[in-house]
Amino acid sequence: MMNLIYTLTTCDEELEQIIKLQQNNLPSFISKKEKEAEGFVTVTHDLSILRKMNSKQPHIVAKDKDKVVGYALSMLKDFKDDIEILKPMFAMIDNHLDLSSSYVVMGQVCIDKVYRRQGIFRGLYQAMKNELEKKYDFLITEVASNNIRSLQAHQAIGFKTLITYQSNNIQWHLIYWDWQ
Repeated sequence: MMNLIYTLTTCDEELEQIIKLQQNNLPSFISKKEKEAEGFVTVTHDLSILRKMNSKQPHIVAKDKDKVVGYALSMLKDFKDDIEILKPMFAMIDNHLDLSSSYVVMGQVCIDKVYRRQGIFRGLYQAMKNELEKKYDFLITEVASNNIRSLQAHQAIGFKTLITYQSNNIQWHLIYWDWQ
């Protein structure tokens, strides 16, 4: 029986579990069929950057007892130069948003394969909204156009496309969720 809780990350053990879950869902570790059906993650993080990001704005995790079974990473614009693959996204944000807006970037979301289709994706985002909507005007992220499952899941929550753009031979949807 599942005993799920949604909470902020508080320790390195949780961050290490995030890294393990992330590695299991990189395109290089899953089949093409699974990528199409289940989605995938693009960015790899190390413990150092996850710690730094977490110290500025803790990540949201779904836990079954002590096991992290899903996560939604929080990333402030302070990190726009720290992860190479995300630099184009931050450039698009700077070019297409009113910079006086207060926003947080959802740096990546992932659910353990065994726990999918149980509402955890929606639960992570609801926990994120509950935690962050008083601090930030909206949440923004990007999803690769070929990650159809992820795009559909984000649209179902209420994300809207701000712009699509090309970077590193990948077409991206820069999407946002206005909490107001």
